[in-house]
Amino acid sequence: MKRHIEFDRLHNFRDLGGYRSADGRTVAWGRIYRADSLGKLRDGDWDRFLDLGVDTIIDLRYPWEIEARGRVPHAERFRYANRSIEHRPYDQAEIDPDLDPWRYLADRFAEVAADGVVEIRETLELIAAADGPAVFHCASGKDRTGLIAALLLSALDVPEDQILADFALTERATAHLIADWKSANPGRTLRWPGYGRAPAEVMRLVLADLNDSYGSVRDYLTGAAGLSADVIADLRARLLVLDRGITP
Repeated sequence: MKRHIEFDRLHNFRDLGGYRSADGRTVAWGRIYRADSLGKLRDGDWDRFLDLGVDTIIDLRYPWEIEARGRVPHAERFRYANRSIEHRPYDQAEIDPDLDPWRYLADRFAEVAADGVVEIRETLELIAAADGPAVFHCASGKDRTGLIAALLLSALDVPEDQILADFALTERATAHLIADWKSANPGRTLRWPGYGRAPAEVMRLVLADLNDSYGSVRDYLTGAAGLSADVIADLRARLLVLDRGITP
């Protein structure tokens, strides 16, 4: 099975299958995907996407982002939901280059975790209730998508080292994300040298912050986010299967 699914216009579309849970099972292939904006789907990309058989799409962007950039084509064909988990927008291109970049990003993740508890819970509930394959995405598939992926994998008892490794796979898309930004922002200067980066250190800090603030990631999910034990059980029943191997 393949982790990275190739598209022409999407650069960060990945299958979350193959990660091993603490109980020895693995996340099923072809059931849950993470992605950058599905509003970019066109032509052959659209056909490749339809071949995945996706049933449920959760768009994590702000409504104004969707208005400006578009949502998945023919959204009525899917169980489509917009759940904007971020409540305090900021411009990564303008981050002060002198700041500690990974601590700065981790602090923004902490804001999302605190502000977006309702939308985070509802996103995980939608994944648990999906009848078929589901995909969640934001603009670049890096930060908001990365947080949901980390929380989902935590709910499935996937160890931290695998969660960090999954987050860092976005580094393979960094050059494309920078090129897309420059194309969309002619005349602007990209001030922050860390734009599009997703080193494992960022997610290590995020998970440590959740542990420090809430006791554990699981306590955050069941406490602050209000995720029920039944939904966690549904996620595990729907997404965990016996191991079938992995191809990078």
